[in-house]
Amino acid sequence: MPTISNRGENMPASPIRKLVPFAETAKKQGKKIYHLNIGQPDILTPPAALQAVRDAKIDVLEYSHSAGFESYRRKLVGYYEKQHIKGLTHNDILITTGGSEALYFGMFSCLDAGDEIIVPEPLYANYNGFSTAGDIVIRPITANIETGFALPPISAFIPLINEKTRAILICNPSNPTGYLYSKNELEQLRDICLKYDLFLFADEVYREFKYDGCECTSILTLEGLENHAIVIDSISKRYSACGARIGALVTKNKQVMATALKFAQARLSPPTLEQILAEATIDVEDSYITEAIADYDNRRRLVVSRLQNMEGVICPNPKGAFYAFAKLPIDNSDRFCQWLLEEFSLNNETVMLAPGTGFYASDNLGIQEVRMAYVLKETELTGAMNCLEEALKVYPGRTMELLSAEALEELR
Repeated sequence: MPTISNRGENMPASPIRKLVPFAETAKKQGKKIYHLNIGQPDILTPPAALQAVRDAKIDVLEYSHSAGFESYRRKLVGYYEKQHIKGLTHNDILITTGGSEALYFGMFSCLDAGDEIIVPEPLYANYNGFSTAGDIVIRPITANIETGFALPPISAFIPLINEKTRAILICNPSNPTGYLYSKNELEQLRDICLKYDLFLFADEVYREFKYDGCECTSILTLEGLENHAIVIDSISKRYSACGARIGALVTKNKQVMATALKFAQARLSPPTLEQILAEATIDVEDSYITEAIADYDNRRRLVVSRLQNMEGVICPNPKGAFYAFAKLPIDNSDRFCQWLLEEFSLNNETVMLAPGTGFYASDNLGIQEVRMAYVLKETELTGAMNCLEEALKVYPGRTMELLSAEALEELR
């Protein structure tokens, strides 16, 4: 019998989706499950964007240009200008099948097999998968929950840089922690990339979702980084259109863009109907985003407040995205998340979380941590927090490790 590839054997399973079989079994048993495990917004997709697809007069559903509709890319230039990103042309934008493909194209254009990329962790779980697919080595640098997952000192990056190092990759605001990098932190990353001639990748798909008066700085605005900055973008979260699978690779580096286009040509083109929808989102009223941010902010406050008031739970206050990353008084997050689905219920309800272990590239980290996506209505989130609070009281593997009152206050 033929064997599968080493690449396939080593491909990590999604920590977000690997518990699905247990959730399906629980649902068959009649349990209601609050899904906080996946970043699937419940905000309505803009009706005008959906209507644009319905109204499209198409006799033959043709390929688009491999780079995507020129009309869409030109409109995106205007969108980025509103985000204070100046100097782009439509030729600096490549439309992709989701942000995932944008990251594939970017990584494969800039790194060879065996090359290394430095990534702060906790990290978006699929970065591990993308690197495995390309035989690229992730060199993780660990951010700690005790500091709210702030960027580690730049001095800690230096020992990780060698002749194989080609890039640094961040997610800003962060999936999974909700951490929002300051302009000063980004400028420090810029300086180290310029000093060592590295690419700086930034996954900026959550840029709109920022709270408490914070600002989100795009690396495309950093002076001197024009040939080093590569941005990953997507409409999935911004317009609650995850199923459209429309993303973008954005860079002013002409060589990178020309190389990425060759990968894009190999997959022929991004999907046509979804590009019609995506182009229509550019004309959606600003109030759509404003109202969504306000909604998520209320959800954030509810979830974080409840978590911070549960005994033994440590949860920094996220300043962006729509995730909370918490440390729980448990022995093992994988075991706990499975136990929630298999053995626990409160009034025949339970909650589905993503184990923290899957958001690290280093071994044996995240063992007591979980990610929660606050993408449900407030009444549903209240039910989910009720389940979690009660579960932590009765979980057989409960532990207790408390921070000082001063340390907890700094995280609020």
